[in-house]
Amino acid sequence: MRTLHETYKDRAFTVMAFPCNQFGAQEPGSNEEIYEFATSRYDVTFPMFAKIEVNGDGACPLYKLLTQAQPADDGAIDIPWNFTKFLVNGDGEVLARFGPQVAPEDLASRIEEVLAS
Repeated sequence: MRTLHETYKDRAFTVMAFPCNQFGAQEPGSNEEIYEFATSRYDVTFPMFAKIEVNGDGACPLYKLLTQAQPADDGAIDIPWNFTKFLVNGDGEVLARFGPQVAPEDLASRIEEVLAS
């Protein structure tokens, strides 16, 4: 994701990360610990927000909006695992949802299409 952010940041594109501990307890640390890990290990340069919930009654309003606007290909609303990605245009329209198995570099052509429109 860092590479996508660095490639397109000067063209009105930003990666935004929202840590979540709902998937195998992969994000057990504090917000500060998560940020330190991401920046020191992966050289993250994009905005990282406070840890949130993405599924269930405690789901963040942003994720409620994202998942309802773009259910998964099978119609599921819930996020199945970390690294589910959403593409949102400058007007706030949720254009696409990509599962955790979709590699960030596989999003480049779709990002290019959105930035060109």
